[in-house]
Amino acid sequence: MAKMYFYYSAMNAGKSTSLLQAAWNYQERGMKPLLLTPELNFRDGDGRISSRIGLTSTATKFNEHDSLLEIVRRVHHEQHVSCVFVDEAQFLTRRQVYELSEVADKENIPVLAYGLRTDFQGNLFEGSQHLLAWADVLSEIKTICHCGRKATMVLRIDGSGRPIRSGEQIKIGGNESYVSVCRRHFKQGIAERASPALPFTEFEQ
Repeated sequence: MAKMYFYYSAMNAGKSTSLLQAAWNYQERGMKPLLLTPELNFRDGDGRISSRIGLTSTATKFNEHDSLLEIVRRVHHEQHVSCVFVDEAQFLTRRQVYELSEVADKENIPVLAYGLRTDFQGNLFEGSQHLLAWADVLSEIKTICHCGRKATMVLRIDGSGRPIRSGEQIKIGGNESYVSVCRRHFKQGIAERASPALPFTEFEQ
């Protein structure tokens, strides 16, 4: 029986790299992986999944109104799909997570979803919340805070490296907008940019 997997982490933990490597393993064996990416993920380019180390692949785009079950069934009818990979899975809706569980349960196709667990305010994304509830297998992809501890949280920062405490949940960005930190530094509001010359900055009290 096929299973649904959720691989979660903070930013820059190598989620897309892991996804692309796993998809390549299927391709090497002559099997067909179906890669899905939300339209919101325009940072990687239109209909593409890219990693920080240079791996990239085309992917099927979807939006919040699309039925992922129907997308999978349509592609599966044309060419046997061996596995479904979902990038930026935190952007899934509750309905789409349920549909992915149907892909595993009714179509007997494994589903591997990769995404963030929480947003910059420490709240669960809708997709992540329901993947944590419904996935058969949960697996954390680890990265580290600037202090050396495991990073489990994400801070949104401005151009000066100061943490941003409010705003819309979804704002697409990379290292210029987000930094991964441990829980202690998330609570303290300390963010260190990639440049070591920039000082730590605390939230205003």
